[in-house]
Amino acid sequence: MSVERIRSDVRGITPEDPLGLDSEFIQRDRSIHPPAFTPNYKTSALRSPRIPLWSLQNSLSEVTGPVFSPDEIGPLDNDLILNYAKDGEPIGERIIVHGHVLDENGRGVPNTLVEFWQANAGGRYRHVNDRYLAPIDPNFGGCGRTLTNADGYYAFRTIKPGAYPFRNHVNSWRPAHIHFSIFGSGFAQRLITQMYFEGDPLLRHDVIARTIPDPEAVKRLIAPLDLDAAVPLDCLTYRFNIVLRGRRSTLFENKLQGN
Repeated sequence: MSVERIRSDVRGITPEDPLGLDSEFIQRDRSIHPPAFTPNYKTSALRSPRIPLWSLQNSLSEVTGPVFSPDEIGPLDNDLILNYAKDGEPIGERIIVHGHVLDENGRGVPNTLVEFWQANAGGRYRHVNDRYLAPIDPNFGGCGRTLTNADGYYAFRTIKPGAYPFRNHVNSWRPAHIHFSIFGSGFAQRLITQMYFEGDPLLRHDVIARTIPDPEAVKRLIAPLDLDAAVPLDCLTYRFNIVLRGRRSTLFENKLQGN
């Protein structure tokens, strides 16, 4: 894909600003994100960096991103009930998850790729390294994708995932959750997160969710039940809005605010 094509698809790239440097994204508020090293979550000891991250000025490679087309999305990619079915539908509670992908200014992010993956109703992933004793559902693959529409709206149908144990400490359990990957309009907006379910009693015991220092930030990861969007005699529905980094809107001394 040519640079000219990329520039034409990204807001803020103009002849006067060919690199889009006046269109940098607002930096994340790291005070609400969990620190990289959290000893109570044991795998962070191996994954976390040992020195502070550098903050760099955005360049063309950060303020742009891959452009996706509806032609690249299959007709069942957003239907996890049917997209892996072999000889019947998967076992479990049928649900719909829907919402909007928004920038930090509350605007919908159109035509962005939303990917999702999860355990089955018994709490087991279709993954070679998952050794949990719950059975694999032969009709459930546990992953899918969709594109947001012009207003940033997305939706998919699935089976509500089950909780499962993991070896963090004795009797550690993960609450039911769905993983999300969102691209946004530029690589600087890339977000990988998890969605939890309203009313799950395991959430307050979850060692991963408890690494988040701001209780209000944890609440934004919990999808409330949306009965108004439920399908009678078929599916309950949960609403999960995803907020990405917004675009910079304030200048300070004729310069973009500090990185």
